Amino acid sequence: MYLFLGIVQVFLSIVLVVLILMHSGKDAGLSGAFGGGSGDGPFGGGSLVERNLNRWTVGFAIVFALNTILMLKVG
Repeated sequence: MYLFLGIVQVFLSIVLVVLILMHSGKDAGLSGAFGGGSGDGPFGGGSLVERNLNRWTVGFAIVFALNTILMLKVG
């Protein structure tokens, strides 16, 4: 069981890294580092693709965290 959860964890981590790298940068320059810049919504990007990418990223992050907790309980 622990080996299976470990394999799932590796898969989830690779998918999560790819999803995070697919995000576009919110702001460039010094103003973005201190919270300035455009605010197109609560999570930034306004397009449907960016919102769906945010949802997928959050979903995989939640599954990753739950799998981590499950691995701690089993192992």
